[in-house]
Amino acid sequence: MSPVAVPLPRVPTPPVVASQFALLADPLRLRIVEALSREQLCTCHLVDITGARQTTISNHLRLLREAGVVASEPEGRYTWYRLAPGAFADTLRALGAIVADGPDAPRLRPACVT
Repeated sequence: MSPVAVPLPRVPTPPVVASQFALLADPLRLRIVEALSREQLCTCHLVDITGARQTTISNHLRLLREAGVVASEPEGRYTWYRLAPGAFADTLRALGAIVADGPDAPRLRPACVT
């Protein structure tokens, strides 16, 4: 049987895509990202919105900042948080390509022989 040419997936950077999905897999982080998509907020606002403790919110914000999807801006005693420019853009493009191509994917491999 001749080898079958199977195209490589078009996901540009699989580790980044997987890590961003992992970030959003936590329900509290997802709520934080959703809130920040609407407006800039400080930790006390996120505590009010989510009902989580301040230390918990701070830990999640640290993870989001380290991943590069949340930016912070200190102002006096407070730090304001917002989504970083282009946050999740590559991941959304990769997911969009998968969703767009999936239904029309060709059958590239021969049937299995038992």
